[in-house]
Amino acid sequence: MKKALLDKLQAARARKLSAVLVTDLASGDQCLLIGQDQYGNLTLEPAIIAEIDQMCSDDRSRTVSVGDNDGHRLFIHIYSPPKRLIIVGAVHIAQSLAPMATLAGYDVTVVDPRGTFATAQRFPGVTLAQGWPDEELEKLAPDRRTAVVTLTHDPKLDDPALNSALASEAFYIGALGSRRTHGQRLERLREVGRSEEELNRIHGPVGLNIGSISPAEIAVSILGQMTQVLHIPLSERAA
Repeated sequence: MKKALLDKLQAARARKLSAVLVTDLASGDQCLLIGQDQYGNLTLEPAIIAEIDQMCSDDRSRTVSVGDNDGHRLFIHIYSPPKRLIIVGAVHIAQSLAPMATLAGYDVTVVDPRGTFATAQRFPGVTLAQGWPDEELEKLAPDRRTAVVTLTHDPKLDDPALNSALASEAFYIGALGSRRTHGQRLERLREVGRSEEELNRIHGPVGLNIGSISPAEIAVSILGQMTQVLHIPLSERAA
């Protein structure tokens, strides 16, 4: 790899940005993708860029063939920042969900301004943020590798968090509550200007329908749904 590309790659990783290095295995030509920007001496076809988008979603590097059967092969190396989970509400479900998500490879942050809930004793080894949810989400800047889950049942905390999450690229947004509670929540978000397309991004009631009852079971259903959505093709997710 040429030094100019290496420097850009290292800078992107230091900023926790996704990057993709594509190498033509025959010629040695390379292209570095960081967001929409391309660097290097290898030109990529739109079909390859679409395939790379899905590989980024799957977080999986591999070799692909382009052109005819005797065409050339490209090695696509995905450099992804850690997946992140932002949990709003330091409640019992969060106490189960945080360690489960950590085991699944997520960098977990629990947001709750209520100091008696968001404590290191209740959430050992988890990053805690005790500001108001909308302010904390603005700082955390959810991206396409971030899931946001609200669990407080308190509109004063959940609604601002959801409103902020909808303005982000978070791949998953979930909200705890019954269908009736969720309907009321959607109505409040409509009143602050959120469109139906945006509201359809919210998974509510949160989690897969697996008959969950206990906090740990609900946490399993949430993590399962996050995993399911994470691996949906980007083209379908955007639709």
